[in-house]
Amino acid sequence: MSVRWPRILTPTHLSQIIKSQKNPLTALHLFNQAKHKYPNYHHNGPVYATMISILGNSGRISEMKDVIGQMQEDSCECKDKVFANAIKTYTNAGLLNEAISLFKSIPQFNCVNWTESFNTLLQILVRESKLESAHRLFLENSCGWEVKSRVRSLNLLMDVLCQCNRSDFALQIFEEMNYQGCYPDRDSYRIVMSGLCKDGRLNEATHLLYSMFWRISLKGSGEDIVIYRILLDALCDNDMVEEALDVLGKILRKGLKAPKSCHPRLDLNKCNSENRELTKRLINEALTRGAIPSLGSYTAMSIDLYAEGKISQANKVLDETQDRGYRPSLLAYEAKVAALCKEGKVHEAVNVFEVEMVEANCVPNVRLYNILLKGLCELGNSATAVKYLKKMAKQIGCAANKESYCILVNGLCRDGAFIEASRLLEEMLTKSHWPPVDTFNMLIQGLCSVDRQYEAVMWLEEMISMGELPQISLWNSLVSCVCSNIANTEAGCEAFNQLSRC
Repeated sequence: MSVRWPRILTPTHLSQIIKSQKNPLTALHLFNQAKHKYPNYHHNGPVYATMISILGNSGRISEMKDVIGQMQEDSCECKDKVFANAIKTYTNAGLLNEAISLFKSIPQFNCVNWTESFNTLLQILVRESKLESAHRLFLENSCGWEVKSRVRSLNLLMDVLCQCNRSDFALQIFEEMNYQGCYPDRDSYRIVMSGLCKDGRLNEATHLLYSMFWRISLKGSGEDIVIYRILLDALCDNDMVEEALDVLGKILRKGLKAPKSCHPRLDLNKCNSENRELTKRLINEALTRGAIPSLGSYTAMSIDLYAEGKISQANKVLDETQDRGYRPSLLAYEAKVAALCKEGKVHEAVNVFEVEMVEANCVPNVRLYNILLKGLCELGNSATAVKYLKKMAKQIGCAANKESYCILVNGLCRDGAFIEASRLLEEMLTKSHWPPVDTFNMLIQGLCSVDRQYEAVMWLEEMISMGELPQISLWNSLVSCVCSNIANTEAGCEAFNQLSRC
Protein backbone atom coordinates (compact mmCIF):
# COMPACT_ATOMS: atom_id res chain seq x y z
CA MET A 1 0.00 0.00 0.00
CA SER A 2 1.92 3.00 -1.30
CA VAL A 3 0.61 6.41 -0.27
CA ARG A 4 2.46 9.66 -0.66
CA TRP A 5 1.88 11.46 2.62
CA PRO A 6 2.24 15.28 2.68
CA ARG A 7 4.58 17.12 5.00
CA ILE A 8 1.60 18.61 6.84
CA LEU A 9 -1.68 16.69 6.86
CA THR A 10 -5.09 18.40 6.88
CA PRO A 11 -8.51 16.71 7.19
CA THR A 12 -9.33 17.85 3.65
CA HIS A 13 -6.19 16.19 2.29
CA LEU A 14 -6.91 12.99 4.21
CA SER A 15 -10.46 12.93 2.79
CA GLN A 16 -8.99 13.05 -0.72
CA ILE A 17 -6.57 10.22 0.09
CA ILE A 18 -9.19 7.85 1.49
CA LYS A 19 -11.67 8.65 -1.29
CA SER A 20 -9.09 7.54 -3.87
CA GLN A 21 -8.77 4.07 -2.33
CA LYS A 22 -10.55 1.20 -4.03
CA ASN A 23 -10.69 -0.98 -0.92
CA PRO A 24 -12.71 0.51 1.97
CA LEU A 25 -10.58 -1.39 4.49
CA THR A 26 -7.44 0.20 3.02
CA ALA A 27 -9.12 3.59 3.38
CA LEU A 28 -9.94 2.78 7.01
CA HIS A 29 -6.33 1.74 7.68
CA LEU A 30 -5.06 5.06 6.32
CA PHE A 31 -7.72 6.93 8.29
CA ASN A 32 -6.51 5.34 11.52
CA GLN A 33 -2.82 5.57 10.59
CA ALA A 34 -3.02 9.35 10.15
CA LYS A 35 -3.25 10.01 13.89
CA HIS A 36 -0.15 7.93 14.61
CA LYS A 37 1.84 9.40 11.73
CA TYR A 38 0.97 12.99 12.62
CA PRO A 39 0.75 13.49 16.42
CA ASN A 40 -0.65 17.01 16.09
CA TYR A 41 -3.31 16.01 13.57
CA HIS A 42 -7.00 15.68 14.59
CA HIS A 43 -9.92 14.40 12.56
CA ASN A 44 -12.81 16.81 12.03
CA GLY A 45 -16.49 16.27 11.22
CA PRO A 46 -16.17 16.23 7.39
CA VAL A 47 -13.39 13.60 7.33
CA TYR A 48 -15.39 11.42 9.73
CA ALA A 49 -18.41 11.86 7.44
CA THR A 50 -16.32 10.75 4.43
CA MET A 51 -15.02 7.63 6.21
CA ILE A 52 -18.47 6.68 7.54
CA SER A 53 -19.95 7.13 4.06
CA ILE A 54 -17.29 4.92 2.44
CA LEU A 55 -17.82 2.12 4.96
CA GLY A 56 -21.61 2.40 4.83
CA ASN A 57 -21.74 2.31 1.03
CA SER A 58 -19.57 -0.80 0.97
CA GLY A 59 -21.66 -2.61 3.59
CA ARG A 60 -18.93 -2.56 6.27
CA ILE A 61 -21.40 -2.14 9.12
CA SER A 62 -19.15 -3.22 11.99
CA GLU A 63 -16.31 -0.94 10.91
CA MET A 64 -18.76 1.94 10.35
CA LYS A 65 -20.06 1.52 13.88
CA ASP A 66 -16.51 1.66 15.27
CA VAL A 67 -15.75 4.90 13.41
CA ILE A 68 -18.98 6.44 14.71
CA GLY A 69 -17.76 5.51 18.20
CA GLN A 70 -14.43 7.23 17.51
CA MET A 71 -16.29 10.35 16.36
CA GLN A 72 -18.20 10.39 19.65
CA GLU A 73 -14.97 10.12 21.66
CA ASP A 74 -13.34 12.95 19.68
CA SER A 75 -16.39 15.16 20.32
CA CYS A 76 -15.81 17.02 17.05
CA GLU A 77 -18.69 18.97 15.54
CA CYS A 78 -20.65 16.73 13.16
CA LYS A 79 -23.54 17.28 10.79
CA ASP A 80 -26.98 15.73 11.10
CA LYS A 81 -26.63 14.22 7.62
CA VAL A 82 -23.97 11.78 8.89
CA PHE A 83 -26.48 10.17 11.24
CA ALA A 84 -29.28 10.23 8.66
CA ASN A 85 -27.11 8.30 6.19
CA ALA A 86 -25.94 5.84 8.88
CA ILE A 87 -29.58 5.23 9.89
CA LYS A 88 -30.40 4.38 6.25
CA THR A 89 -27.39 2.04 6.09
CA TYR A 90 -28.46 0.18 9.23
CA THR A 91 -32.02 -0.13 7.93
CA ASN A 92 -30.94 -1.40 4.52
CA ALA A 93 -28.91 -4.06 6.31
CA GLY A 94 -31.98 -5.13 8.31
CA LEU A 95 -30.69 -3.56 11.54
CA LEU A 96 -33.60 -1.30 12.45
CA ASN A 97 -32.91 -1.56 16.19
CA GLU A 98 -29.35 -0.34 15.56
CA ALA A 99 -30.77 2.62 13.63
CA ILE A 100 -33.10 3.50 16.51
CA SER A 101 -30.25 3.10 19.02
CA LEU A 102 -28.01 5.42 16.98
CA PHE A 103 -30.70 8.10 16.86
CA LYS A 104 -31.20 7.90 20.62
CA SER A 105 -27.45 8.35 21.14
CA ILE A 106 -27.20 11.57 19.08
CA PRO A 107 -27.35 13.77 22.25
CA GLN A 108 -23.97 12.25 23.18
CA PHE A 109 -22.40 13.72 20.03
CA ASN A 110 -21.50 17.30 19.19
CA CYS A 111 -24.51 17.77 16.91
CA VAL A 112 -26.95 20.62 17.41
CA ASN A 113 -29.63 19.87 14.80
CA TRP A 114 -31.33 16.47 14.46
CA THR A 115 -34.09 17.38 12.03
CA GLU A 116 -32.93 15.25 9.08
CA SER A 117 -32.13 12.21 11.25
CA PHE A 118 -35.48 12.50 13.00
CA ASN A 119 -37.43 12.69 9.74
CA THR A 120 -35.38 9.89 8.18
CA LEU A 121 -36.04 7.49 11.06
CA LEU A 122 -39.68 8.51 11.30
CA GLN A 123 -40.17 7.84 7.59
CA ILE A 124 -38.49 4.43 7.92
CA LEU A 125 -40.67 3.43 10.88
CA VAL A 126 -43.78 4.51 8.99
CA ARG A 127 -42.67 2.57 5.90
CA GLU A 128 -42.02 -0.53 8.03
CA SER A 129 -45.52 -0.18 9.58
CA LYS A 130 -43.99 0.40 13.05
CA LEU A 131 -46.69 2.94 13.82
CA GLU A 132 -46.48 2.70 17.62
CA SER A 133 -42.71 3.25 17.49
CA ALA A 134 -43.19 6.15 15.05
CA HIS A 135 -45.78 7.73 17.33
CA ARG A 136 -43.53 7.33 20.37
CA LEU A 137 -40.56 8.77 18.45
CA PHE A 138 -42.63 11.78 17.45
CA LEU A 139 -43.89 12.44 20.99
CA GLU A 140 -40.42 12.15 22.50
CA ASN A 141 -38.53 14.30 20.00
CA SER A 142 -40.80 16.62 18.03
CA CYS A 143 -41.00 19.33 20.66
CA GLY A 144 -37.27 19.66 21.32
CA TRP A 145 -35.27 22.60 20.01
CA GLU A 146 -33.03 20.18 18.08
CA VAL A 147 -35.86 19.45 15.61
CA LYS A 148 -36.41 22.65 13.67
CA SER A 149 -39.63 21.86 11.81
CA ARG A 150 -42.50 19.53 12.67
CA VAL A 151 -44.59 20.07 9.55
CA ARG A 152 -42.73 17.45 7.51
CA SER A 153 -42.97 14.94 10.38
CA LEU A 154 -46.71 15.45 10.72
CA ASN A 155 -47.10 15.15 6.95
CA LEU A 156 -45.39 11.75 7.10
CA LEU A 157 -47.79 10.56 9.79
CA MET A 158 -50.84 11.87 7.93
CA ASP A 159 -49.63 10.26 4.71
CA VAL A 160 -49.35 6.78 6.22
CA LEU A 161 -52.76 7.13 7.89
CA CYS A 162 -54.30 8.03 4.55
CA GLN A 163 -52.59 5.04 2.93
CA CYS A 164 -54.21 2.87 5.62
CA ASN A 165 -57.63 4.40 4.78
CA ARG A 166 -57.75 6.29 8.08
CA SER A 167 -58.14 9.78 6.70
CA ASP A 168 -60.35 10.57 9.71
CA PHE A 169 -57.30 10.31 12.00
CA ALA A 170 -55.20 12.23 9.49
CA LEU A 171 -57.80 15.01 9.51
CA GLN A 172 -57.61 15.16 13.32
CA ILE A 173 -53.83 15.59 13.17
CA PHE A 174 -54.27 18.25 10.49
CA GLU A 175 -56.74 20.20 12.64
CA GLU A 176 -54.42 20.02 15.66
CA MET A 177 -51.35 21.31 13.84
CA ASN A 178 -52.00 24.83 15.08
CA TYR A 179 -51.79 23.58 18.65
CA GLN A 180 -48.41 22.03 17.83
CA GLY A 181 -47.08 25.48 16.98
CA CYS A 182 -46.86 24.81 13.24
CA TYR A 183 -49.07 25.48 10.25
CA PRO A 184 -50.14 23.20 7.38
CA ASP A 185 -48.30 23.71 4.11
CA ARG A 186 -49.40 22.89 0.57
CA ASP A 187 -48.20 19.30 0.99
CA SER A 188 -50.33 18.90 4.14
CA TYR A 189 -53.45 19.89 2.21
CA ARG A 190 -52.56 17.60 -0.69
CA ILE A 191 -52.06 14.56 1.57
CA VAL A 192 -55.27 15.00 3.55
CA MET A 193 -57.32 15.95 0.47
CA SER A 194 -56.18 12.76 -1.31
CA GLY A 195 -56.97 10.65 1.75
CA LEU A 196 -60.46 12.09 2.27
CA CYS A 197 -61.37 11.69 -1.41
CA LYS A 198 -60.00 8.16 -1.49
CA ASP A 199 -62.18 7.27 1.52
CA GLY A 200 -65.26 8.94 -0.02
CA ARG A 201 -65.42 11.67 2.64
CA LEU A 202 -66.27 14.32 0.07
CA ASN A 203 -68.13 16.72 2.39
CA GLU A 204 -65.11 16.96 4.67
CA ALA A 205 -62.85 17.28 1.63
CA THR A 206 -64.95 20.18 0.34
CA HIS A 207 -64.77 21.97 3.70
CA LEU A 208 -61.01 21.37 3.75
CA LEU A 209 -60.74 23.01 0.33
CA TYR A 210 -62.72 26.05 1.47
CA SER A 211 -60.44 26.45 4.47
CA MET A 212 -57.52 26.40 2.07
CA PHE A 213 -58.83 29.56 0.38
CA TRP A 214 -58.10 31.56 3.51
CA ARG A 215 -54.72 30.07 4.30
CA ILE A 216 -52.56 28.55 1.57
CA SER A 217 -54.40 30.14 -1.36
CA LEU A 218 -54.63 33.58 0.18
CA LYS A 219 -52.74 35.15 -2.73
CA GLY A 220 -54.19 32.92 -5.43
CA SER A 221 -51.20 30.70 -6.24
CA GLY A 222 -51.56 28.76 -9.47
CA GLU A 223 -49.66 25.81 -7.94
CA ASP A 224 -52.74 25.07 -5.81
CA ILE A 225 -54.65 23.72 -8.81
CA VAL A 226 -53.09 20.29 -8.21
CA ILE A 227 -54.97 20.07 -4.90
CA TYR A 228 -58.17 21.47 -6.41
CA ARG A 229 -58.07 18.77 -9.10
CA ILE A 230 -58.10 16.00 -6.49
CA LEU A 231 -61.50 17.08 -5.15
CA LEU A 232 -63.00 18.01 -8.53
CA ASP A 233 -62.03 14.64 -10.05
CA ALA A 234 -63.43 12.80 -7.02
CA LEU A 235 -66.76 14.65 -7.29
CA CYS A 236 -67.00 13.76 -11.00
CA ASP A 237 -66.14 10.11 -10.31
CA ASN A 238 -69.02 10.02 -7.81
CA ASP A 239 -71.56 11.43 -10.29
CA MET A 240 -71.59 14.81 -8.53
CA VAL A 241 -70.97 16.94 -11.62
CA GLU A 242 -73.18 19.86 -10.55
CA GLU A 243 -71.40 20.00 -7.19
CA ALA A 244 -68.05 19.91 -9.01
CA LEU A 245 -69.04 22.84 -11.21
CA ASP A 246 -70.24 24.77 -8.16
CA VAL A 247 -66.92 24.14 -6.40
CA LEU A 248 -65.05 25.10 -9.59
CA GLY A 249 -66.78 28.48 -9.63
CA LYS A 250 -65.70 29.15 -6.05
CA ILE A 251 -62.16 28.01 -6.83
CA LEU A 252 -61.90 30.49 -9.70
CA ARG A 253 -63.26 33.35 -7.61
CA LYS A 254 -61.75 32.72 -4.19
CA GLY A 255 -58.99 30.21 -4.66
CA LEU A 256 -57.25 31.41 -7.79
CA LYS A 257 -58.29 35.07 -7.36
CA ALA A 258 -58.63 35.40 -11.12
CA PRO A 259 -60.52 38.40 -12.56
CA LYS A 260 -63.86 37.69 -14.21
CA SER A 261 -62.36 38.22 -17.64
CA CYS A 262 -60.22 35.12 -17.05
CA HIS A 263 -63.14 32.89 -16.06
CA PRO A 264 -63.76 30.43 -18.86
CA ARG A 265 -67.29 29.62 -19.91
CA LEU A 266 -68.05 25.96 -19.52
CA ASP A 267 -70.60 24.35 -21.81
CA LEU A 268 -72.82 22.70 -19.18
CA ASN A 269 -74.44 20.56 -21.83
CA LYS A 270 -71.16 18.75 -22.34
CA CYS A 271 -70.53 18.26 -18.63
CA ASN A 272 -72.48 15.26 -17.39
CA SER A 273 -72.00 12.11 -15.36
CA GLU A 274 -72.29 9.90 -18.44
CA ASN A 275 -69.04 11.21 -19.88
CA ARG A 276 -66.82 11.65 -16.84
CA GLU A 277 -63.52 11.85 -18.68
CA LEU A 278 -64.75 14.67 -20.95
CA THR A 279 -66.13 16.53 -17.94
CA LYS A 280 -62.87 16.18 -16.02
CA ARG A 281 -60.90 17.33 -19.05
CA LEU A 282 -63.08 20.44 -19.41
CA ILE A 283 -62.68 21.20 -15.71
CA ASN A 284 -58.89 20.78 -15.95
CA GLU A 285 -58.82 23.23 -18.86
CA ALA A 286 -60.95 25.63 -16.84
CA LEU A 287 -58.45 25.49 -13.98
CA THR A 288 -55.44 26.27 -16.15
CA ARG A 289 -57.17 28.95 -18.20
CA GLY A 290 -59.03 30.42 -15.27
CA ALA A 291 -55.96 30.85 -13.15
CA ILE A 292 -53.84 33.94 -13.29
CA PRO A 293 -51.27 32.78 -15.87
CA SER A 294 -48.00 31.73 -14.27
CA LEU A 295 -45.28 29.25 -15.02
CA GLY A 296 -45.92 27.65 -11.61
CA SER A 297 -49.55 26.83 -12.38
CA TYR A 298 -48.78 25.32 -15.79
CA THR A 299 -45.85 23.34 -14.41
CA ALA A 300 -47.88 21.97 -11.49
CA MET A 301 -50.75 20.88 -13.74
CA SER A 302 -48.54 19.28 -16.39
CA ILE A 303 -46.48 17.33 -13.82
CA ASP A 304 -49.66 16.09 -12.16
CA LEU A 305 -51.15 14.92 -15.47
CA TYR A 306 -47.95 13.22 -16.60
CA ALA A 307 -47.73 11.42 -13.24
CA GLU A 308 -51.26 10.07 -13.83
CA GLY A 309 -50.32 8.87 -17.32
CA LYS A 310 -52.60 11.41 -19.04
CA ILE A 311 -49.95 12.30 -21.57
CA SER A 312 -52.16 13.91 -24.23
CA GLN A 313 -53.81 16.24 -21.69
CA ALA A 314 -50.44 17.13 -20.20
CA ASN A 315 -49.07 17.88 -23.67
CA LYS A 316 -51.90 20.38 -24.22
CA VAL A 317 -50.97 22.12 -20.97
CA LEU A 318 -47.33 22.21 -22.08
CA ASP A 319 -48.35 23.67 -25.46
CA GLU A 320 -50.45 26.31 -23.75
CA THR A 321 -47.49 27.14 -21.52
CA GLN A 322 -45.54 28.12 -24.62
CA ASP A 323 -48.52 29.85 -26.23
CA ARG A 324 -48.73 32.11 -23.18
CA GLY A 325 -45.08 33.07 -23.63
CA TYR A 326 -43.58 30.87 -20.92
CA ARG A 327 -40.72 28.44 -21.37
CA PRO A 328 -41.64 25.01 -19.97
CA SER A 329 -39.60 24.16 -16.88
CA LEU A 330 -37.05 21.37 -16.63
CA LEU A 331 -39.31 19.65 -14.07
CA ALA A 332 -42.12 19.48 -16.62
CA TYR A 333 -39.81 17.87 -19.18
CA GLU A 334 -38.59 15.39 -16.55
CA ALA A 335 -42.19 14.39 -15.87
CA LYS A 336 -42.90 14.07 -19.61
CA VAL A 337 -39.86 11.89 -20.35
CA ALA A 338 -40.59 9.70 -17.32
CA ALA A 339 -44.24 9.25 -18.39
CA LEU A 340 -43.27 8.37 -21.98
CA CYS A 341 -40.64 5.86 -20.85
CA LYS A 342 -43.12 4.28 -18.46
CA GLU A 343 -45.51 3.78 -21.38
CA GLY A 344 -42.72 2.29 -23.50
CA LYS A 345 -42.75 5.29 -25.86
CA VAL A 346 -38.99 5.77 -25.75
CA HIS A 347 -38.77 7.11 -29.32
CA GLU A 348 -41.08 9.95 -28.30
CA ALA A 349 -38.97 10.53 -25.19
CA VAL A 350 -35.89 10.81 -27.41
CA ASN A 351 -37.77 13.34 -29.55
CA VAL A 352 -38.32 15.45 -26.42
CA PHE A 353 -34.55 15.55 -25.97
CA GLU A 354 -33.61 16.08 -29.59
CA VAL A 355 -36.33 18.47 -30.72
CA GLU A 356 -38.68 19.89 -28.09
CA MET A 357 -36.08 20.86 -25.50
CA VAL A 358 -33.75 22.26 -28.14
CA GLU A 359 -36.53 24.45 -29.56
CA ALA A 360 -37.46 25.57 -26.03
CA ASN A 361 -33.80 26.33 -25.29
CA CYS A 362 -33.98 24.05 -22.24
CA VAL A 363 -30.79 22.20 -21.22
CA PRO A 364 -31.18 18.72 -19.65
CA ASN A 365 -29.56 17.86 -16.33
CA VAL A 366 -28.10 14.58 -15.05
CA ARG A 367 -31.41 13.46 -13.51
CA LEU A 368 -33.22 13.88 -16.83
CA TYR A 369 -30.48 12.02 -18.70
CA ASN A 370 -30.72 9.15 -16.22
CA ILE A 371 -34.48 8.88 -16.76
CA LEU A 372 -33.92 8.52 -20.51
CA LEU A 373 -30.97 6.12 -20.08
CA LYS A 374 -33.09 3.88 -17.88
CA GLY A 375 -35.98 3.95 -20.35
CA LEU A 376 -33.72 3.03 -23.28
CA CYS A 377 -31.99 0.21 -21.38
CA GLU A 378 -35.27 -1.27 -20.14
CA LEU A 379 -36.40 -1.60 -23.76
CA GLY A 380 -33.15 -3.30 -24.75
CA ASN A 381 -31.68 -0.29 -26.51
CA SER A 382 -28.54 0.15 -24.43
CA ALA A 383 -26.41 0.95 -27.51
CA THR A 384 -28.39 4.16 -28.06
CA ALA A 385 -28.18 4.92 -24.34
CA VAL A 386 -24.36 4.86 -24.52
CA LYS A 387 -24.49 7.61 -27.17
CA TYR A 388 -26.25 9.86 -24.65
CA LEU A 389 -23.46 9.20 -22.16
CA LYS A 390 -21.09 10.73 -24.72
CA LYS A 391 -23.44 13.71 -25.08
CA MET A 392 -23.35 14.23 -21.32
CA ALA A 393 -19.54 14.31 -21.43
CA LYS A 394 -19.67 17.17 -23.94
CA GLN A 395 -22.21 19.19 -21.93
CA ILE A 396 -20.68 21.58 -19.40
CA GLY A 397 -21.72 20.90 -15.82
CA CYS A 398 -23.48 17.65 -16.64
CA ALA A 399 -21.02 14.88 -15.73
CA ALA A 400 -22.44 11.36 -15.54
CA ASN A 401 -22.79 10.11 -11.96
CA LYS A 402 -22.67 6.64 -10.40
CA GLU A 403 -26.33 6.01 -11.23
CA SER A 404 -25.71 6.82 -14.92
CA TYR A 405 -22.92 4.26 -15.21
CA CYS A 406 -24.77 1.57 -13.25
CA ILE A 407 -27.83 1.94 -15.51
CA LEU A 408 -25.69 1.58 -18.63
CA VAL A 409 -23.44 -1.27 -17.46
CA ASN A 410 -26.44 -3.29 -16.27
CA GLY A 411 -28.34 -2.50 -19.48
CA LEU A 412 -25.43 -3.58 -21.70
CA CYS A 413 -25.08 -6.83 -19.73
CA ARG A 414 -28.77 -7.58 -20.16
CA ASP A 415 -28.37 -7.01 -23.91
CA GLY A 416 -25.36 -9.34 -24.04
CA ALA A 417 -22.90 -6.55 -24.87
CA PHE A 418 -20.40 -7.65 -22.22
CA ILE A 419 -17.29 -6.26 -23.93
CA GLU A 420 -18.82 -2.77 -24.15
CA ALA A 421 -20.05 -3.12 -20.55
CA SER A 422 -16.50 -4.02 -19.49
CA ARG A 423 -15.10 -0.92 -21.20
CA LEU A 424 -17.73 1.27 -19.56
CA LEU A 425 -17.10 -0.20 -16.12
CA GLU A 426 -13.41 0.63 -16.55
CA GLU A 427 -14.37 4.23 -17.36
CA MET A 428 -16.66 4.27 -14.32
CA LEU A 429 -13.78 3.27 -12.01
CA THR A 430 -11.53 5.88 -13.61
CA LYS A 431 -14.11 8.51 -12.59
CA SER A 432 -13.97 7.16 -8.98
CA HIS A 433 -17.50 5.73 -9.05
CA TRP A 434 -17.43 2.37 -7.27
CA PRO A 435 -20.01 -0.08 -8.67
CA PRO A 436 -22.17 -2.29 -6.43
CA VAL A 437 -21.45 -6.02 -6.06
CA ASP A 438 -24.41 -6.98 -8.27
CA THR A 439 -22.92 -5.10 -11.22
CA PHE A 440 -19.61 -6.96 -10.87
CA ASN A 441 -21.42 -10.29 -10.60
CA MET A 442 -23.53 -9.65 -13.70
CA LEU A 443 -20.56 -8.59 -15.81
CA ILE A 444 -18.22 -11.42 -14.73
CA GLN A 445 -20.87 -14.09 -15.29
CA GLY A 446 -21.65 -12.54 -18.67
CA LEU A 447 -17.99 -12.57 -19.72
CA CYS A 448 -17.77 -16.23 -18.70
CA SER A 449 -20.83 -17.02 -20.83
CA VAL A 450 -19.07 -15.68 -23.94
CA ASP A 451 -15.74 -17.37 -23.10
CA ARG A 452 -13.96 -14.14 -22.17
CA GLN A 453 -12.13 -15.88 -19.34
CA TYR A 454 -9.21 -13.44 -19.15
CA GLU A 455 -11.42 -10.33 -18.72
CA ALA A 456 -13.61 -12.18 -16.22
CA VAL A 457 -10.61 -13.03 -14.02
CA MET A 458 -9.33 -9.44 -14.24
CA TRP A 459 -12.67 -8.08 -13.00
CA LEU A 460 -12.74 -10.73 -10.27
CA GLU A 461 -9.34 -9.50 -9.05
CA GLU A 462 -10.60 -5.90 -9.21
CA MET A 463 -13.66 -6.87 -7.22
CA ILE A 464 -11.57 -8.58 -4.53
CA SER A 465 -9.15 -5.62 -4.39
CA MET A 466 -12.14 -3.46 -3.45
CA GLY A 467 -12.88 -5.74 -0.50
CA GLU A 468 -15.93 -7.36 -2.08
CA LEU A 469 -16.55 -11.10 -1.71
CA PRO A 470 -17.74 -12.91 -4.87
CA GLN A 471 -20.87 -15.05 -4.71
CA ILE A 472 -20.63 -18.85 -4.99
CA SER A 473 -22.48 -18.70 -8.32
CA LEU A 474 -19.69 -16.49 -9.65
CA TRP A 475 -17.04 -19.07 -8.81
CA ASN A 476 -19.20 -21.73 -10.45
CA SER A 477 -19.36 -19.68 -13.66
CA LEU A 478 -15.58 -19.22 -13.71
CA VAL A 479 -14.92 -22.91 -13.05
CA SER A 480 -17.36 -23.91 -15.81
CA CYS A 481 -15.70 -21.47 -18.22
CA VAL A 482 -12.19 -22.76 -17.41
CA CYS A 483 -13.25 -26.42 -17.66
CA SER A 484 -14.96 -25.77 -20.99
CA ASN A 485 -11.83 -24.15 -22.39
CA ILE A 486 -9.67 -27.04 -21.16
CA ALA A 487 -12.02 -29.57 -22.77
CA ASN A 488 -11.93 -27.65 -26.05
CA THR A 489 -8.14 -27.51 -25.94
CA GLU A 490 -7.87 -31.24 -25.30
CA ALA A 491 -10.31 -31.98 -28.15
CA GLY A 492 -8.27 -29.78 -30.48
CA CYS A 493 -5.04 -31.55 -29.56
CA GLU A 494 -6.65 -34.94 -30.18
CA ALA A 495 -7.88 -33.83 -33.62
CA PHE A 496 -4.39 -32.52 -34.48
CA ASN A 497 -2.81 -35.81 -33.47
CA GLN A 498 -5.23 -37.75 -35.65
CA LEU A 499 -4.41 -35.54 -38.65
CA SER A 500 -0.69 -36.08 -38.03
CA ARG A 501 -1.14 -39.85 -38.22
CA CYS A 502 -2.87 -39.48 -41.56
